[in-house]
Amino acid sequence: MKEATAQQFLEIEGVREGTLLLKDRAIRGVLLVSSQNFALKSGEEQEAIIFQFQNFLNSLDFSLQIIVQSRRLNITGYLDYLKDLEAQQSVELLKKQTASYREFVEQLIAGPGGRGGSIMAKNFFAIVPFSLLEAVAEPGKSRFQKPKFRGKLSDQEFERMKSQLWQRMEFVALGLRRAGLQAVPLETQELIELLWAWHHPAEAEVGYYPEIPPEVLK
Repeated sequence: MKEATAQQFLEIEGVREGTLLLKDRAIRGVLLVSSQNFALKSGEEQEAIIFQFQNFLNSLDFSLQIIVQSRRLNITGYLDYLKDLEAQQSVELLKKQTASYREFVEQLIAGPGGRGGSIMAKNFFAIVPFSLLEAVAEPGKSRFQKPKFRGKLSDQEFERMKSQLWQRMEFVALGLRRAGLQAVPLETQELIELLWAWHHPAEAEVGYYPEIPPEVLK
């Protein structure tokens, strides 16, 4: 019996030109969204941000998925850098200050009572969808012709869907910008690395990513 792979259970068929291709012939665009310290804003600023974000959500006529990714931040390399910097200091005062700062960071990571805390990094993503059903019908074909939901998209289908997906992503980025957030689309390599990190968190934590063949990035 052939052993099943993890990829068989995923909805993603592949990555192409900055988009995720799904097995049902739909595509997705991914925007990396900035954050802001809402708690430090004044009451008026907070109300304005909430109002603009509400307007943005109410303006959507398509579904939008928001994902928050929490990842433990590995700073072993930074601690090693501080140790080297400490050893290189020729002024005794600077050496002590560097050592004191390094010990502070180590204690911060260890957590209260040395229980082993961690520093978490958060990333925010907006997933923008587009399906074959929403695509404009090809000239000469019925607009109500039922599309196939399996198999690879033709080049013409993909280009038509990608063009309209980009319009949606620009609309989302503009709405988020009005709420004080910046959004940039992920490119092919960034999408591959993001998917890798989601399914291989231990390797991604230490900065390991597989080498991506050049032909995949075209």
